Amino acid sequence: MTPAETQALKNRCTRWVSGFAPRSFADDLESVAAWARSNAVSADVYGDGGAVELLEQRVAGLLGKPAAVFMPSGVMAQLIALRLHADDKRLPRFGMHATCHLATEEEQAFSHVMGLHATFLGQAHRTLNRRDLEQPAEALSSVVLELPARVIGGQSPSWDELGAIKDWAAETGTRLHLDGARLWEAAAWYGKTYAEIAAGADTVYVSTYKGLGGFSGALLAGDERAMAQARVWRRRMGGTIFQLAPLAASAAYRLDERLALMPRLFERTVAVVEALSRVSGIRINPAAPHANMFHVHMDGEVQRLIDARNAIAESDGLWLFNAARATGSPGRAVAEIYVGDNLLAMSDEVVAEAFARLIAFANQE
Repeated sequence: MTPAETQALKNRCTRWVSGFAPRSFADDLESVAAWARSNAVSADVYGDGGAVELLEQRVAGLLGKPAAVFMPSGVMAQLIALRLHADDKRLPRFGMHATCHLATEEEQAFSHVMGLHATFLGQAHRTLNRRDLEQPAEALSSVVLELPARVIGGQSPSWDELGAIKDWAAETGTRLHLDGARLWEAAAWYGKTYAEIAAGADTVYVSTYKGLGGFSGALLAGDERAMAQARVWRRRMGGTIFQLAPLAASAAYRLDERLALMPRLFERTVAVVEALSRVSGIRINPAAPHANMFHVHMDGEVQRLIDARNAIAESDGLWLFNAARATGSPGRAVAEIYVGDNLLAMSDEVVAEAFARLIAFANQE
């Protein structure tokens, strides 16, 4: 089945386990326009004023930081943060986890674009801890900490361990940068505010399209001096386009609604994980979720599981997961589940029964 055929099959479904209920592009445009009109929100001019300034101020307040800068992409936001820290420390070497987005998805942009060097920290199957940060023999200008870490199922360090990491950064004078692509999803497990989670971090990146559902974009937050420098770097990198307002407004209009929903989504995740954990041939990572996302490890070859997923989609109109990949263990595959509002109206029994059928279909002789 081609990618286009797969997408068409998914679109024909009426229920989806992962993510938020789909909306048409036209409906989203109309919703953003109605919000902007009712709140008298104007456009920006090259990143200044209007919807952009409104979102920057709101997110800076949520994160407990003096300022924030809207960026067209998270890649740009994080590269700028690392460059600022490297320049301040006069040290081009930073530390990151082996599964960090900068290492796996960005074509080594930190090196090719920013001239920085990376030191890998910790172990790929778990989150960073203070002991990992104490290992490198050479000094680091900054350390990137992803909260939660997507590639390992949305895990985050415990609150005590997060505090120990922050203490280490303060004691050593190493800058701490939070990769908060999914930071909005971390607060419910911690039982803390976003400002409490971000406290002690020099810079924080958050996405405006992953949890918030905006069209695209990101924000980088930190102190006033750093964010003034970040605006200069945004222009240097071609990110200060004539109007960023459509991207910013698409996140701002949904901000309160999505953030208010996060605790419910986490509660739903806990229940779904408990139900799926009882299905033969399935293991969940992490066994107790840290956010409204997790990984489903399934018995079966990747292609047979995908074929089974497609068969269930055709017969039941139910889409179980988007992509599956091999785990490195023969006969096992893993898929990511992000719990959005789709699962609020779907029972544990329906989800568990569908995955049990999936395993049976994929492993039948």
